[in-house]
Amino acid sequence: MPVASSASVPTQQMIALIGAGPSGLAGARNLQKLGIPFQGFEAYSDVGGLWNIDNPRSTVYESAHLISSKRTTEFTEFPMPEGTADYPGHRELCRYFSDFADHFDLRRHYRFGVRVLKVEPVSERPDTLWRVSIDAGEGRIETAEYKGVIIANGTLAEPNMPRFEGQFDGELLHTSAYKHARQFTGKRVLIVGAGNSGCDIAVDAVHYAQSVDISVRRGYYFVPKYVFGKPADTLGGKRPLPAWLKQKVDSTVLKWFTGDPTRFGFPKPEYKMYESHPVVNSLILHHLGHGDIHVKPDIARFEGRTVHFKDGTQQDYDMVLAATGYTLHYPFIAREHLNWQGMAPQLYLNIFAPRYQRLAMLGMIEASGIGWQGRYEQAELVARYFKALDEQKPQARALQAAMTGPAPDMSGGYKYLKLERMAYYVHKDTYRAAVRQAAAALA
Repeated sequence: MPVASSASVPTQQMIALIGAGPSGLAGARNLQKLGIPFQGFEAYSDVGGLWNIDNPRSTVYESAHLISSKRTTEFTEFPMPEGTADYPGHRELCRYFSDFADHFDLRRHYRFGVRVLKVEPVSERPDTLWRVSIDAGEGRIETAEYKGVIIANGTLAEPNMPRFEGQFDGELLHTSAYKHARQFTGKRVLIVGAGNSGCDIAVDAVHYAQSVDISVRRGYYFVPKYVFGKPADTLGGKRPLPAWLKQKVDSTVLKWFTGDPTRFGFPKPEYKMYESHPVVNSLILHHLGHGDIHVKPDIARFEGRTVHFKDGTQQDYDMVLAATGYTLHYPFIAREHLNWQGMAPQLYLNIFAPRYQRLAMLGMIEASGIGWQGRYEQAELVARYFKALDEQKPQARALQAAMTGPAPDMSGGYKYLKLERMAYYVHKDTYRAAVRQAAAALA
């Protein structure tokens, strides 16, 4: 069913959709499919979100590629073209999202170059309208009321910069400010954190820097991108294994391929595999083994250009790059509306704000191998729920009742680390099954 043009529909009958990255586009496509009128807002001038490196809010760098393979990541209804690399880079991915938007004619639903300033409920009622204020450019502030709001502005844009004791007199940057390896030319570099970005960037740095060290406070599990000649995430049986068995099997297979990372100075992980996001990188251990990168302990303090480590050692550096991840950032809406508790909003299925009927989040999810199809399925559920609300279907009331009950366990039996970046982490198969089941009940 085609969506009526925005010019012919009052905003009070429309959904406000914030963001035109992968999750926003998934939201737009699913609202479009069900004929639900909506208005999209995107701060940048085009689609793609963080995968559009020209976007000032993009945090990708020149060498950025997927850490999951194309077939486990793509939208099912719009496969990546034949000939696409197993692990495509950001330019290919930006083109993919642009083609997705063109194929489904999604751009016409968006206002680009528009920043959302404030989102607030008009009343305390569960079915309240939402007042949305935007910066339309050149100092023009516009406000309108919408039937509902979908927030899809991403999770990887607001740097999580730690506080360090002392003063560092060299360059102190977050990875969000890193774009190309030439920034390292001739410098003694310390990278703080060995997550996926930290390891990718360390591998970049060895070709330009005078020296490269990586400071870590915990151990990691390193997964190569290829196992038996195939992308690692395409292997495994059709039936998911119990958590305890998968941890045992995969950690054993991993040792065959990567050996023991403690040989290179990494601490032994004090947690089991998959209880934190694994590092998917085939080159970091290669460069450690060749002496191109050295592992350092956690930082105690800075003193000029000297970094003092917690084991009592010290070393001088020209640049310290914090690969310390990102923090959830929804500056346009008060935290209480999102049921924010502790490190993240507590939403039903990581999607629905429990107090309101038409306030939903897309993309506030992290899971090993969830892919963009996992976000698409979120969007499908939201669109079907909004449609069922409009049609006053009993299935909508059933989902509302479920939202007020105890939150379903999405851990899949894994005991995830209590870290900020793990606060909205789920087990892929458990989560996708729950979302699909909820969507099927509304079909």
